[in-house]
Amino acid sequence: MMNNKLLFGKESYNIIGAAMAVHCELGCGFSEPIYQEALEQEFLWRQIPFERERTFKVHYRGIELSKRFQPDFVCYGKIIVELKAVSELVREHDAQVYNYLKASGLTLGLLINFGTDALTHRRIPCTRKFGVKSVGELSE
Repeated sequence: MMNNKLLFGKESYNIIGAAMAVHCELGCGFSEPIYQEALEQEFLWRQIPFERERTFKVHYRGIELSKRFQPDFVCYGKIIVELKAVSELVREHDAQVYNYLKASGLTLGLLINFGTDALTHRRIPCTRKFGVKSVGELSE
């Protein structure tokens, strides 16, 4: 049962359901790009709005850095979805998603791992932000 108090609970439920369908069909053992492409198809079939590898600019002390970051997906315009295909999620994976959230100004990330017999996922909330905007949001 879905908890109505969860941040973006319905949307998260839909995304995780799509990931479960992919994992059920493909199982574990493929590389991350395979799961990313399959999940993109599942999002299309389920009509889950998404952007794949949306590019974000990063600013450090008011200076735009030349390097960018691209989460695997941004769903519903507000949830970062980062995929892994590893035997175990580690602290660095959580930190990656958390930093993506701080930098992007978004408040929820889903870390989804296809690398084990059972799909695993983590919800990562964030209220702290620092200077980054999506490339599409910048007016030059």
